[in-house]
Amino acid sequence: MQEPIPGDGGASPISSFGPYGRVLLNTSKAAAIAGGLVFVALVAMSIVSIVGRKLFSTPVPGDVELLQVCSAFAASAFFAYCHLNGGDVKVDFFTHNMAASKIHFLDAIGSLLVGLFGALIAWRATAGALSIKEAGETTMILGWPLWIGQILMVPGFVLLALAGLYMASWHWRARRGLR
Repeated sequence: MQEPIPGDGGASPISSFGPYGRVLLNTSKAAAIAGGLVFVALVAMSIVSIVGRKLFSTPVPGDVELLQVCSAFAASAFFAYCHLNGGDVKVDFFTHNMAASKIHFLDAIGSLLVGLFGALIAWRATAGALSIKEAGETTMILGWPLWIGQILMVPGFVLLALAGLYMASWHWRARRGLR
């Protein structure tokens, strides 16, 4: 949902991104595409496993483990691109009649919180992955190290943190008309 901000002239944030914002957007887009391709591969693997299980009694070994390990990475890859495009869920019931400067102020605060949340999750996911690595935990069937699946989520959350901080800055400048 990308409704224009009242009084904003209809300009989307993307059209006024600076060079850093465009690099961040392109990187986030590449991560989202990679996440989408992982999900497509997981769906194909699940179909093969289900058909193999039902027709030939031979499912893909470790299919549930692969699904669990890979889907966390794939899901985390979408967040930054979504935030940079303004695709977050917003409840504008109280703000739809506010001045554009006030909406940008509130969006700057919201984006700052998104950035801080992304940094917090990246930090804790890294700490958790290192703890799992130290413990030597592996998946039951395939014997894959569990820390790898968790550490693969970190780049997505780092991108989310950067996207949140960038959008906080963008909205702060837009609030004063300095985009």
